[in-house]
Order: sequence, then C-alpha cells, then structure tokens
Amino acid sequence: MLRFITAFFQSKLAPGILLIAATMLALIMENTSLYTLYGQIKGTPVSLQIGGFAIDKPLLLWINDGLMAIFFLLVGLEIKREVLKGHLSKPSQLSLPLVAALGGVVVPALVYTFFNFGNAETIDGWAIPAATDIAFALGVLMLLGNRVPNALKVCLVAIAIIDDLAAIIIIALFYTADTSLSALGLAGVGLACAFALNRLGVTRLGPYAMIGLFIWACVLKSGVHATLAGVALGLIIPLRIKDEYGNSPLKVMEHALHPWVVFGVIPLFAFVNAGLSFKGISIDTFKDPITMGIMCGLFFGKQAGVFLFTYIAKTLHICKLPNGVSWMHFYGLSLLTGIGFTMSLFIGTLAFDHIENITAVRLGVLTGSLLSAFAGIAVLLYAHKRYEAQKAIVNQTE
Repeated sequence: MLRFITAFFQSKLAPGILLIAATMLALIMENTSLYTLYGQIKGTPVSLQIGGFAIDKPLLLWINDGLMAIFFLLVGLEIKREVLKGHLSKPSQLSLPLVAALGGVVVPALVYTFFNFGNAETIDGWAIPAATDIAFALGVLMLLGNRVPNALKVCLVAIAIIDDLAAIIIIALFYTADTSLSALGLAGVGLACAFALNRLGVTRLGPYAMIGLFIWACVLKSGVHATLAGVALGLIIPLRIKDEYGNSPLKVMEHALHPWVVFGVIPLFAFVNAGLSFKGISIDTFKDPITMGIMCGLFFGKQAGVFLFTYIAKTLHICKLPNGVSWMHFYGLSLLTGIGFTMSLFIGTLAFDHIENITAVRLGVLTGSLLSAFAGIAVLLYAHKRYEAQKAIVNQTE
C-alpha cells in the first residue's frame, strides 16, 4: 500500500487527479445533505493576533489570500528561473509563447466583453477567461503520454508561465481595492530588505521567509491583493548565487514548495471554491452573461487567440513552431489553454462577491474548462493518428 501511495505521488498525473478529486468532493458536498458541513468548513473563523495587529478571516479567505500567496510565490520563482536560465531565456524561445499568450489573454477578454458590454455589474469579470490552469492543462497532456511531442509540452509550459505573468499584472492593476499607503510603504521596506539580502549574497532561506511573512501581512492590510506579495518575493530569491552545498536558493525553495503547492494548496483552493450548486440550474442559467462570457471566452476565445496570433506571427516570420509539432498538434494545445479552472476561479473571487455572480462564474469556468479539455484531447489524438498514418506511408514508399 505504501509503495502504491509513493508511486502515485511521484506520478506526473497525480496533481491533476487530486485537483479533479477535490472538485468532485466540493460538488458532492454542495449538492447533498453535506451542504451545511461544507459551508461550516469554509466559514470556520481563524484569527491571528500579535499585540494590536490582528488578522481575523474565515478559512475560505485564509486559503484564498494566504495559501494562494504561496502558490504565487512558486509562480514567481518559476517565472524568474525560466526567464533567466530556462525556456524563456532566449529571444528565439520567447517569441512563440509570448505571441500565443498575448492572443490567449486579449481574445477571451474581448469575448467576455462582447457578452457583458454596457453592464457595469458584470463587466469586471473580463479577465476571468484570460487565465490558463497549467496544472490541469499539463495533466491532460501527460495523460496522452508519448502520443504528444515533448516539444509541445515544453511549449504549453512556456505559454502558461507567460499567461500567469499576465494574470499577475492584471490582478495588480485592475483588482486592487482602496489602498493604504502606510501599509504599502511598509511592504516596500520589506521588499527592500529582501533585495538587500539578495545583493549581499545571503543564501539561507529563513531570513527571506521571515521578511516574506512581514511583506504578506502588510500587503494584506494595504488593499492590494496579498498574493502579489508572493510573486514579488519569488522574483527576489537568488538564482545565480550558490549556498555552501553548491545549490541555488531559488531552486531549493522551488523544489521544496512544489509538492506542497500541487498536492495541498491547489486542491484545497479547488475544494473551497468549486462548490457549484446544481439547484435551479437550467438553460436560462447558461444564458447568464457572466456564464456565457466565461464559457465562450475559455472555449472559443482561448483557442482562437492562441492559434490565430501564432499563425499570423508565423506567417510574418516572427516565430516558428517547435520541431516535430504540426499545426494540428498546436491547435490541440490551443484548445487546452482554455482550461482556466484554478486561475479563472481565483480571478472570479476578486471580480465578484455576490453569490449569484459567483455561481455564474463557477458554472462558466467548469463548463468552459471541460469543453476545452475534451476537445483538446480529441484533436491531439487525431493529430497523433494522422502522424502515424503519414509515417506508415513514408515507410512503405522507402
């Protein structure tokens, strides 16, 4: 049994499976007699007080504002590593995912705006379908195994990382409440201290973690969303300097955080945010402008933006497809970028607070993400079948 559990958590499919399980559990509890217990779990009061400083929030917000800051810390670390030493470190590697991600942000936002134009109560959700859930999308690709070129998996990761960076910028610019300049100033002092540690060559992660907690608390009180503190700290953690064991502090932190995020933070977030009540859902529910905007933005907007922007850029010789990747493969990838889920739900919690709007967000995200996943799998399987048929014809002619 222990061997099976170990093998499961070492599998690349495990994060996606846990995410699906957490979502299913949330849906079951929301739509059964466990509804009350589900609400009590999310509403459990959790308080932290040090002297006159206090944070008093329900468990739901501790997960959304606290644990998700750790998720965004990991995102910040990944972005820095990829830009400085990874798949985004060269202009030739950056052009395709940059163009694709740009299309994947702009077109879904326009699709959502089309359904909600002139509606001041719903237009704030324009960024919800612009996000891609890298864990879910990559998990679908892993399900297909060697039927998908490895270059396509690398391409998806690069697009999703730039997509995450775009989401971070959008959150900072458009989903920030009234700011407290004093709290924001203290956060700035914390960031300056962390940067000073970097420049002084400090490789121990403890001081960065302590300063990170201070920055998070200040940003939380400032009105800027607290998850941005995680991103800022992630970009400051040293990458190129080494500790006494020859390890990069950034890579050490990334390696340490990754299992906690993919096996803990993301499933917990999905559990407390994906609970959609099916009571009263009808065809008219799907016609809600929020639901339609998100569903169509994820399914139609994402694939159109990613594919068309890339095709135009390729025609203009701005970028080229990776070796071994056909246009049919890339179209399948474009569909998979419509799996918004975690990031879309997260932005939805920032855009709306009314229960009816949140229900519409959940329905749109779940529907759009499922359509994108199934369509992406179908196209990629077809692409593989066509590739194998063409290879067989070539072998026969030889």
